[in-house]
Amino acid sequence: MKAPCVPRDGLLVLDKPEGLTSTQALGQARQRLRACKGGHTGTLDPLATGVLVLCFGEATKAASFLVDTDKRYRTTIALGASTTTYDREGEVVARRPVTVSDAAIEEAVGRFVGRIDQVPPRFSAIKQGGRPFYERARRGDPTPPESRSVFVAAIDVVDRAGCDLTLDIACGKGVYVRSIAHDLGEALGCGGHVKALRRMAVGRFTVDEAVPLADVGPETALQQSDAALTGLPAVALPGFLARAVQRGQSVHVGGRDGEGWVRLYDDSGVFLGIGWQALAGEIRPKRLWVAAGGHVEPMGARG
Repeated sequence: MKAPCVPRDGLLVLDKPEGLTSTQALGQARQRLRACKGGHTGTLDPLATGVLVLCFGEATKAASFLVDTDKRYRTTIALGASTTTYDREGEVVARRPVTVSDAAIEEAVGRFVGRIDQVPPRFSAIKQGGRPFYERARRGDPTPPESRSVFVAAIDVVDRAGCDLTLDIACGKGVYVRSIAHDLGEALGCGGHVKALRRMAVGRFTVDEAVPLADVGPETALQQSDAALTGLPAVALPGFLARAVQRGQSVHVGGRDGEGWVRLYDDSGVFLGIGWQALAGEIRPKRLWVAAGGHVEPMGARG
């Protein structure tokens, strides 16, 4: 008999194993935790391992902030062969000799740092007309997704062993490491594809704190929801303003300039949720958490 689910609120930094999609990893972790509600914060290919931040219960309201955050990867690129999927799971479409020098590699890598235009792989989950591109690619459609502007903060050459090139990549939202591998191989004139990929960090969450899936169980402790939001300024509200926010009302806080997302707390340090700070110190509650005792109303995207 299947064990009943229980309410779990918080974050799990999972070390995703190879061979599972992000959705499959979430499903197995949720089953192991016996959690009723959960979501992940950005996909990892089945080939990839490493940091996958999972949100459970009320913490799912913070998921979008982690999807948009910066990420770090370590990848091994196999030079000399191009594949349909830009990784080792695809069909090899071309083989070329690898005669490039280390200096040529360093120079070519530098072309992929900064704001670049990148064409995602045809075998990707990007949708057009409501259907993912990988479905079209499997039917033999050669049409690639449209090029898009992405930001790569840094690429460091870690090691070169024969035809295997290991890179550390720090990047923003929407970057495909598989496309970097493919495009770098083309720039070097020998082709290339991802042989191994490990996500080392998502925002402040690193692989050092990640929990292997096999170690997840009903007693696994979750991190507090607001750990996903440490990049947002914190605003402590005195009692009467905290109560107004809990009722979904906008409040004014003196001495605050600018606008943007903020974390909201009451004066005892209890996390209330996320608000939008407008000009002149007006704070509008957007997503509120249900606190112990149920005195906070869930707001969703209201506002």
